[in-house]
Parts: sequence; C-alpha cells; structure tokens
Amino acid sequence: MKNFKIALLALISILAISCDNDDDDAMGLTGAGEVSVTFDNGYAGNDLILGTTNAANTNGEVLTVTRLSYIVSNFSLIDVDGNEYVFPKDDSYFIISQEADLEDIALPNIPSGEYTTLKFGVGIDDEKFQQGGEGQGDLWTRAEAHNLTWSWTAGYKYINYEGTFTSESVTEETDFKVHLGRIGDLVNYEEVSLALPTTVMVSDEMDANIHLKIDASKILVATNNLKLSEKAILMTDAEKAPLVAVNASEMFAVDHVHNGNGH
Repeated sequence: MKNFKIALLALISILAISCDNDDDDAMGLTGAGEVSVTFDNGYAGNDLILGTTNAANTNGEVLTVTRLSYIVSNFSLIDVDGNEYVFPKDDSYFIISQEADLEDIALPNIPSGEYTTLKFGVGIDDEKFQQGGEGQGDLWTRAEAHNLTWSWTAGYKYINYEGTFTSESVTEETDFKVHLGRIGDLVNYEEVSLALPTTVMVSDEMDANIHLKIDASKILVATNNLKLSEKAILMTDAEKAPLVAVNASEMFAVDHVHNGNGH
C-alpha cells in the first residue's frame, strides 16, 4: 500500500509538471507576428499552367486556361478558444493572379496565439462597395491593372477566368469567359471558412504560413454543374452568377501549415 501511494504521488507530480510546461508554452506566445497565405492555383489535382490543355472535366469539356485572377478579402483567424481576430478591413483586399505570379499575401501584426480556422471572402462585400471610390483606396487601380474591373461600368470582377475549350459537341477551340461580379443588387460575394490541419502559432518570435491549394476546375464543376457547351460566356447572367460564386468558394483547400521563425 505504501509503494502504491508513493507511485501515485509520483504520477501526480509528473502530471503537474506536464501541465506547467503546457502553460509555459501557451504563455510563451506573446506580442504579434505575421501570417502569410499562399494561393497555389491548380486544376483538378495538377498545377495550373496557363496555355496548357487540361484533362477533361466531368462534363467532358477540355479546357485550356489562359487567365485566372481573383479578389480575396476580409480575412480573419479563429483561435483555439473560439475568439475571432478580424484583420483590419481597409487592408484586407488582395489580388491573386496566375498571369502576374501573385500568389502570396501577408497579414502582419496578428496577435499572438494559436489559431485553428482561416476565414475570408471571394470578391467585394456590399459594405466596401457602398463606400464608393473614396473609401476603397487604391483597390480600383490595383484591380484594373489585373483585368478585374468592368470596362463598361463601375464595378469589380471578383473572378476573371478565361481560355478555350472543346467538347463532344464543340469540336473546334472555342473561347470561354467567366467573369463574376456584382449585378445590380445581386452581390455574389461568398465567404470561405477553412479548418486548419495544424494549429497556426503566432508570436513576436514566430510567423506562420498557410498554404492553400486551389482547384480552378471547380469554378464550373462543384456544387453546381455549369456547361460551357451550353453557354461559354458567363458575365452578367443573374441566374448563373450566384452558382459560379458558390462554386468558386469551394475551390480552396488547406494543403499544409508552416510555423517558422520570427521576423
């Protein structure tokens, strides 16, 4: 019995030390750090190479993509306790462009902590749109430089997805264009929420990178099945634009998280 009590006391001591160490680890995350996000564009599990023919999608359509650009916005991170840190809105609009090799964004001054979920939007939310040019800073200029504005009206293209395609019924190379944006009061802005497979650790001594894999094929084939052979130019279609928006929100997946050294 005496030996049992000694063993029990020893076990309790070990557990107490372990808990203290865990507390020390958590308390060691102080200050603020940077979280970068990489948007690694692909197509159906392969790298997206502009001008290269891809495998047929489930509609039997073979796409050669020549342009993929899109706007991501309104980033936030949710920590292990469920608290959400919202990145400053005015600094939270970014352009991803395969043509211009723009695939990384930086979110500086993230409060120290352990984060388990990444959230962001695809496109321009109504609040930002209603601010007009004065409240949008240089966003219009940046978007215009990457073919993400309409030439005929004051509005943004959230996604510019272009190329050529063939199918069983369309045997000659035919242009396709998918331009998603606001149509009147139809905002077509969608939010994305991604659980992180590894906890993001941030402090004044540790930055982190979240590497996303993007499957551009889902813009047409995901929850909604959109056939280019039926309509190859999708721009201001009030019926199909919301379907494209939902599909586009599903093209993002977390590949891995890297917790590295500080800045």
